[in-house]
Order: sequence, then structure tokens, then C-alpha cells
Amino acid sequence: MEKSLSEYIGLSKNIDNSNYSKKLKVALLSSFTLNGLNEVLHVKCSDMGIRYQSYISGYNQYNQELLNPESDYYKFCPDITFLILDIRNFLGDNFYNFHILSDDTKKEFVKEKINHLENIIQNFEKNSNSKLVITNFNIPYYSPNGIIESKIKFGLHEMIEKINHSLRDISKTHNSIYVYDFNQFVSKHGEKNIFDYRQFHLGDIQITFNFMPYFGYELMSYIKSITGTNRKCIVLDLDNTLWGGVVGEDGFDGIELGQTANGKAFVDFQKELLSLWQQGIILAINSKNNFDDAMKVIHEHPEMILREKNFANIQINWNDKAQNLLQISDEINIGLNSIVFFDDDKLNQTRIKQEFPEVLTIELPEDPSEFSPLLKELNDFNVLQRTDEDTKRGQMYTEQRKRKELEKSVSNLDDFLKELDIKVKMKKSNEFLIPRISQLTLKTNQFNLTTRRYQEEEIKNFSSNTKFIVGCAQVLDKFGDNGITGVYIIKKNDKSWLIDTFLLSCRIMGRGVENAILSQILLDAQKNGIDEIQAEFIPTQKNQPAENFLSDFGFKKQDEMWIYKLNNEIKLPNHLKVEIE
Repeated sequence: MEKSLSEYIGLSKNIDNSNYSKKLKVALLSSFTLNGLNEVLHVKCSDMGIRYQSYISGYNQYNQELLNPESDYYKFCPDITFLILDIRNFLGDNFYNFHILSDDTKKEFVKEKINHLENIIQNFEKNSNSKLVITNFNIPYYSPNGIIESKIKFGLHEMIEKINHSLRDISKTHNSIYVYDFNQFVSKHGEKNIFDYRQFHLGDIQITFNFMPYFGYELMSYIKSITGTNRKCIVLDLDNTLWGGVVGEDGFDGIELGQTANGKAFVDFQKELLSLWQQGIILAINSKNNFDDAMKVIHEHPEMILREKNFANIQINWNDKAQNLLQISDEINIGLNSIVFFDDDKLNQTRIKQEFPEVLTIELPEDPSEFSPLLKELNDFNVLQRTDEDTKRGQMYTEQRKRKELEKSVSNLDDFLKELDIKVKMKKSNEFLIPRISQLTLKTNQFNLTTRRYQEEEIKNFSSNTKFIVGCAQVLDKFGDNGITGVYIIKKNDKSWLIDTFLLSCRIMGRGVENAILSQILLDAQKNGIDEIQAEFIPTQKNQPAENFLSDFGFKKQDEMWIYKLNNEIKLPNHLKVEIE
């Protein structure tokens, strides 16, 4: 349940976010009055530890702002721009009299409006590195044509559908453009709830005060994605969460899964979870239960959708759930702020909320038929770009579990690393790799020298600039492909190279991969007659391991820089192979 708009406005006035490390500049451009949206986003960003700065255009000034390269909007240099349009303003008088126009006039008018949107987008991309999110247009529940709307050759509804379809097509050919489905938002909540004629006539307010917080919640999907604050792991209880009943008491045949109404609801919930897993969301189990009883259901129950292969970590025991959750976080090697926790027990919910407030703990309703809708409502798993690594992440973490088992079975780290048979493929940036490279800069916190966040367009610009080297590393071993997990950006000077960015996904830390990548960079520098490598380190609360690595590797700190003199032989780690592509 959302706070009221007045609560958001009150809370916004008292925010002091000067100490927040994450920064975000947001521009709000619209064709109508957006009372309170800025305050809603401000509060929600503050709750996530994001320092929020905003630019709000004048009333219905979006054309002037976007078409003029010298506008105050472009001087603001936003990270993300929301262009929020309404159908009445966009169509003008033709919104009311479209039905009296000739077919040719209608088609020409629609073509003109689509061209106008394309012109705005082209100007935006020419003058900004921001992400642009455009709302599509809601299709009104009525038509001036009444019940014969579907018979009209080109009616009002079809015209709006045509514009919306064209917007989607435009966004598919422009990496920085996204379309928010405002029509779907209106359908979900009801046009009569979203739009109030009295507020509209008073001040051109197209979204009622009651529903502006819900609109803000929707837009936060983009903000979470661009700031890397979205979630990537769901930790699940079993009894009365993935199935009905308690397997230790009701037995294998006594639990509710399929067949009954409640049983079908649990199956539906699992199907939704499987869909998320297929899109790269990690699943794990945290259950107080008898291990053998629970695993028998997971392995053998005919209605079970999720199987052992779908879980990156399984904690089925009688330990404290907070302890188990910490174990999951540690073994998967993700932050607690990446986790969403599902448990039907109110005491467990309270325990996790108190112990780990950074975990998003879901209060499950009593009725299991509400589980799936609740999961769909969460906006924490959205991404602006889905890479191959994302879709394979679930499988990768299953393979990671096998690596952990191997590590426990050998006597020392050297034997473990040799057994893994690691291969590192060094790749230069290209159009196919840029989305993943950008994604890693946005999301990697622990092993990241500078935590500089780069959007795709910025990576593209670096890649095409001869003064920069942009590369990444794919890591494979006997259990499978870890995907693109390392990134480096080097700025070249005549006698030295500067490491602007050097990062590694946390799931492959500690295997010598970072040493292999950096050693290869140093070898390339030597071949190019470079005397020294400089590296920047910008400390955060989480990236101390990156600074430790520089020191252990042999870099020496001089003032604000770390320096490595290239006067010694560079050797690659002998437990892995490096290939250059």
C-alpha cells in the first residue's frame, strides 16, 4: 500500500541526502501538470540511498526543451529523462473531432505526429547521453463513434494504437529510448480512478493525487535499473510458501500442490518464479525442515515446477533463518541488498526485517491465490537490457554450487584451482558486448576500483576512441561458462596507461582471474613500449578488496594514484589459460 501524496510531499521537505554515495539526476518533462511526482521520486530514491537531483520543465514546454540544444534541460545533463505525455494535448482538437476527418487526412495527421516524436528523439540523442523514457498514450474507454468504432476504417482507438505501435518500433532501433506503457497503467487501475475531470479542468491534472504515488512507483523500475539497485535473488521458504501444508507433519502425499484450488495457486506461483529464473533471477531456499522430507518433494512430487537445478543455494535445516540468509548471501556472494525474502511466517518476517533491513522482506498474504499477483507487482527485478549472461544466470549459479562442493572436497586452494581448469578469454569491446560491459559497470560494487557507472552510449564512445582500450573477460571452467565477468577500460598516454575501470563479478573472485586479466594488460602495455601503469582507486563502503588487490599485485601508492613500473617480467598465473580474441 502506497503512502498518500501529502505524506510524500511532507517527507521530501526533510530529506538530507548529502552523504549518499549514489547520485542520480532526473529530468521530468510533461505536457500536463505533474503535482507531487518529483516529491514521490525524491523520497523513494532517498529510501534507497540515492542522492536525487531533479529538473522540472515548465508547463507543456517539452518541445522547446528537447528541440533547443542550448536549453536549460540539456545544461542540467540528466542521467534519465521521463517524457510524460497525454493524448488530449498531443492530438489537440483532433482528439474530439477525429471522426469527421477524411481517411487521407487521418493518415496524414498520424504520420505527422509520429514524425514529430521521431524528430524529438533524434534531437535528444544528438544532444544528450541520458536515457529517455517516453510514456505511450492511453486508449480512452469511450469513442465518439460509439459501438461502431470497430467498423470504422480508421477510428480514434486505432489511431492511438498506431501511434503506440510506432513508439515501440522507434524504441527498438534506439538504445537510449524506452517506452513506458501508460495505457497499461490506466487499464490496471481504471481510467475513472486515474483521470478526474474536475482536477483536469482546475489545473490540467491528468493523474489524480491518489494515484500519483503509484505512478511514481512504476517509474522507479527505470531508476532502480539505471542505478544498479534492482534485486537479483529471491530466497524462499518451503512449507506454505512453495506448497501448502507442512511436509514434516502432513507427509509427501498430504501437502497441497496441484489438484485443489490452493494447490493450483502454489503451482502458479512456482511457474512465475520459474519464469523469473529463466530471465536471470537467482532462486534459493531458506527453510526450517527435515532435509530429506523436503528434498523428496523437490525431487519427486509430480506437480513440483521448481527442481533442485533451479536453486543456487539450499539451506534446509533447523538453524535460525537469519543465520541461513547470511549463509546464502555469503555462499552465492551477493549483497543482502540484492535479496527478496518470501516466508509465510510473521515471526520469520519480523526477524529478518529487524536483523537485515536491507533485505526486501515480503509479507505474504494468507491466501496463496494472491502470491502470483503480488510477485508480478514487484518492480525490483526489471532491467533496461537483458544480456546472455542474465538469461543464463540461474544455470550459472547452479554450476557455482557444484564448484563450492568441489572446494569442500579438496584439501587446499591450489588443488581446487587446478581441478577447476579455468580458461579466461580476453575480448575487445564490440556492439554485442557493450550492453554487458555497461551492465557490469552499473552493478559491480565489491571488486571495482572506481565504481564509475557508464551507460551503453558512453561505453560505445570509449570503444570508438583510439585513446582508450575497452575490453572484457569471459571465464570458463570444467563446470560451465561463467559468462562475461570482468571489464577494463584503459586510457592511453605516450609513456603510461591509466586504468580508468577495472572490475570483476563477485562470483569469480578468489580464483586468480583478476591477476590473469591485469597481467595480460601489463604484457600488452610492455609490447607497446609503456613505462608504467597508473590506477585510480576511489574508495566506497564495499570496494576495499579492490584496493587490497592493487597492493598485493605490486602497485605502489603515490599521492592519489597507484603506480606499477613495467621493468619486471610479467607472468600469468599457472593454474589457468588465457586466450586473446
